[in-house]
Parts: sequence; structure tokens; C-alpha cells
Amino acid sequence: MQSLLKFITCGSVDDGKSTLIGHMLYDAKLLFADQKRALELDSRVGSTEGQIDYSLLLDGLMAEREQGITIDVAYRYFTTKERAFIVADTPGHEEYTRNMAVGASFADLAVILIDATKGVLSQTKRHTRICAMMGIRSVVYAINKMDLVSYKQDRYDKVCKQIKKLTAEYAFQSYIIPVSATAGDNITSPSKHMPWYKGDTLLHYLETVDVQTEEAQNGFVMPVQRVCRPNKDFRGFAGQIEVGELSVGDEIRTLPSGETAKVTQIFNTDRSVEHAIKGQAVTICLDREVDVSRGCMLYRNASLQVGHMFIGKLLWMDDKPLIAGRNYLLKVGTKSVPAVVMKIRAKIEVNEGNEVPADKIFKNEMAVCEINCQEKIVYDLFAHHKELGGFILIDRVSHMTSACGTIEQRLQREDHVVWQKMDITPQYRAEHMNQKPKTIWLTGLSGAGKSTIANALEKRLAAEGRFTMTLDGDNVRMGLNQDLGFEEKDRIENIRRVSEVAKLMNDAGLIVLVSFISPFREERRKAREIIGEPFVEVYVSTSLEECERRDVKGLYKKARSGEIAEFSGISSPYEPPEHPDIIVDTTNRSVEEVVDELWEFCQ
Repeated sequence: MQSLLKFITCGSVDDGKSTLIGHMLYDAKLLFADQKRALELDSRVGSTEGQIDYSLLLDGLMAEREQGITIDVAYRYFTTKERAFIVADTPGHEEYTRNMAVGASFADLAVILIDATKGVLSQTKRHTRICAMMGIRSVVYAINKMDLVSYKQDRYDKVCKQIKKLTAEYAFQSYIIPVSATAGDNITSPSKHMPWYKGDTLLHYLETVDVQTEEAQNGFVMPVQRVCRPNKDFRGFAGQIEVGELSVGDEIRTLPSGETAKVTQIFNTDRSVEHAIKGQAVTICLDREVDVSRGCMLYRNASLQVGHMFIGKLLWMDDKPLIAGRNYLLKVGTKSVPAVVMKIRAKIEVNEGNEVPADKIFKNEMAVCEINCQEKIVYDLFAHHKELGGFILIDRVSHMTSACGTIEQRLQREDHVVWQKMDITPQYRAEHMNQKPKTIWLTGLSGAGKSTIANALEKRLAAEGRFTMTLDGDNVRMGLNQDLGFEEKDRIENIRRVSEVAKLMNDAGLIVLVSFISPFREERRKAREIIGEPFVEVYVSTSLEECERRDVKGLYKKARSGEIAEFSGISSPYEPPEHPDIIVDTTNRSVEEVVDELWEFCQ
């Protein structure tokens, strides 16, 4: 049995999570004298009519005390004669589900509270599912507020049946305890009001439960957090050992480079040691130079995956919905890479766990998705190892965490596709055509003048003997993208396909003129990443009023009358570029003047 137990309390709002832990600490005499005195004084003001409000030990924010709910995760460290504990008291309100998930990510065990008067609720099911996703395999269901149902055994039995139905799909080590967080029944000592219950108290169960699980991984694994190079004579690789142990003289391999080397020194802080084990933060020195940087992996006798495509299960935390094609930063282990959610395979229905089709995933929903990283990463399946198989998605603009997830399966199709090298290179084609390939990407509202500018610029380039191709939004939708509509997910895919086509044409040596509304910044940013250096963003900044006055195709009139849905600038947003390479406005300028200004970007 391990000496430290990390656990969380969770469940629906107002189920008594903070009160339960506070009462446990109070009754077990695990508080300092000043903490106890402060609790008694604070309890005089509040909703408990002068009785001790045990939740105040955990709820420290003013908003928490005013509303009587938990908002942020509160960590408490305490020790009994039997064991040391770290408890994360997590919020029950659906709005703060992301905070609950953060607490669950560190825990070995979950205490899920259920109000005896209400039974199993949707939030109970959601928290159970999140705990399972985060790899928690030991769960205590505390049926709280038994005092409000007169400590009746038949009510307890009824809730037990609901719990057993809920946990049938999970491989949990589960335990059910009837408690009263306010009165203290079955928390630290057996309840006199429930003689029919013969099981452990909550504290005794936590002191004795064995949450050790067999490691599916063998050998040694350490993600590299930092390369230490204080001087020319020392080069070490720092990180925390996630799997196994290591000794001086062991031969290890590196990923993704695949090189081998022997360990010459191991430093634990500033001390040189001969041996290191899982959980220790160490610096490792090798007998030869290897290609290793932050995010790489050092390993021995372990089965790890190297690739850039996988199937992941995730909990969406962002206010903005998840749509296939969106780009994020993905962090797994110590590696951060650009990544795109290629496909939403299914949404996981919170109550029954069924997978149902979905185009969008909203806040606090769970989904199964296909994810493609821009470069290869080293990982393991979450079922084998939590630290190497868990990931987060980060919004590339706000840098907020958009989702947390687990790697469930490698996408096998990437194993069968290998880039074919050709003797005729893009550089050769560009030199043969005597021009520098470019993609002049014109973005702006409908009617801004993008197609007119592209047409005039291409004519001048052709007159100068240049080799060109124009990709116009309407023309492309009549062929390559005729299967796409105008919803957000279709617009994202529309831009992705055109970006890939433009890149291929650049590789062929052509100067490509792209005339697309391309309303979303994130998709234009992705286009720049796909195309690379040849990409030139031109913002045709003609105002909405001027574009609508022109109404070249009669689209604004139809959009205003409701005949056209999802029309950029009217019923769908247009996000102007923040840092375009050039801005042009056709309101008071001739086409020739604009083409003159763009000409230098084609050289």
C-alpha cells in the first residue's frame, strides 16, 4: 500500500463536498488551533444559524462563501497515523466542470457525493465519466444528507441501485457509504443513527484502501524537460522519470531520433547518484552526443508510439464550440506542437455513454476525435500510461486550455503513407520558370474587389511572361469544393483544401492568386502554415457599406431578406486580419493603382 493517497471530492452542486471534508478534518483533530478558532468565529456569520459551517475550511473565495458553492479547486494536505493525504475539493456546478477535471487529473481515488434526497443526477454521471476518462479506478460513493431522509435504509438501498446501474460500464473498485456531512455520521466514527450499515467509515476506508495498479509499462521512460548546458564540458538532459528505473552504465535510446547511448552520470538535484527510480526529477549525462531537445524521450525496454495522427477522447472546456478543422496547440508530455482536430467521430452522451453523431462539441461535452499533429510526437496510449497518454489542447490566440483528453488509439492509416521523394524538386521547377513561386491571398468581404484585383494582376503577370493560376472562391466551389456548404465547419474545410492546392501549385513553380472571403483568422493562419514562405496576405479592406452598395451579385439583398444564411458580414462574422502583409481599399482607388502596389510582392 502506498503511503500517500491523492483523492478528489466531486458530485453535483450543493451535495456537501466541502462540508464533508471540513467535518472530517475537524472531527479527526487535524486542524491547528488557530484554524479551529477561525472556523468557529467565521461560522457565526452565515446560513448555519451559528452552528459550525465546516465548508468554510475549504471554500476560501469570497464568492464561494457568499453563494455557498465551490468555484475553484481547494487542495488540503493532512496526515493521520495510517496515511498521508492530498485532497482536492472540486466544484459541482456545471459551469466549473473544467476545474473538476483539473482536480481529477492528479487523483488516485474519487469521493463522489450524492444527495440522498435527489439520487443520481446528470452532473453525478458527468463527474463519474470524467473520473473514468482521467484514469481513476477507485471510487467512493458517499450518499450524503441521510439525516434529511431520517436515516432510512430503504432510501439508501434505492440510491445504491442507481449507483450500481451507473457503474456497470466502468472497471471501478467502488465502495458505497451512507453519511451526513453536517451531523458527522459515518465520516470518522460509526453512526448511531444507522445501525443497519456495517461497513467502514469514510476516513477508515481512505486510510486502508489499496489504489495501487499494475503498470502496463516496463523498462524506463523519461520525457526531456530541459537540456542543461552550463558550460562546454557539461551536457545533461533533465526531466522526471515516468516509468521504471535507471542506473549508471545502462544503455538507453532516444526518440524520435532513435539513437543509442550509455548513461555516464545521474544527478538528483546537485548530487551524483548511481540509481534513480520513477517519480524522481533527475539530470542524465550520456557518453556521446545525441539529437535530443525538449519534448524528446529517453527510454529503455519500453514500447512507445511515434507518429502524428491518433484518436483521442476529450472533454471540451472552451466557451467557443469545437468544430472539425480548427487548429490548436497540443501538449503531450513535455512536447507542444500545432495540431488540428481533423474529424469529430462522435459526441459521448453524458447520461448513457452512447456515441452520437455531432458537427460541434459545446462546453462540458465529451467527444471522440481524430487529431493530426503538424510534426511527429512521442506518446503512449492512455490505457498503458497516464502521463504519456494524456494531452491538452490550447487556443492559439488566447492561450487558454480548450480541452483535456486521452490518447485512445493510433490512426493506422499514417503508417501506410510515405512521402515520395522526386528528382524534379520545387526549386528546379522555380528556376526552370525563372520566377519565385508566391501565393497572393486576397481576403475581404463579398464585393470588396478581390476577384477584380486578381484578374487584373494575373493579366499583368501573364504579359510579363510569368506562369500563374487564379483560384477564385466561386469557381473552386463549382468543382473541387462543390460538396461543401457555408456552415462554419464547411468554410474551414474549404480554406484547408484551397491551401493545399495552392501549396502544390507553388511546388509546381506557379504564382498563385487566391480570391477567397476566408472570413476566419484561424483558417488564414492555418493557410499560412500550410503554404509557408510563399504566402502573402492581402486584406482588401473595402467597407461593408461600400460592398453592400455595389452588391455585384445581389447577395447582400438576399442575405438581408433571409434568403441566404451564414453570409459573411451580415449573418456570419468576418474577422479582419490583424497583421496582413498589405492592406488595400478599393473605395477611392483604381484597379491599376492597387495592382501597382501588389506588383512588388510578386517579384
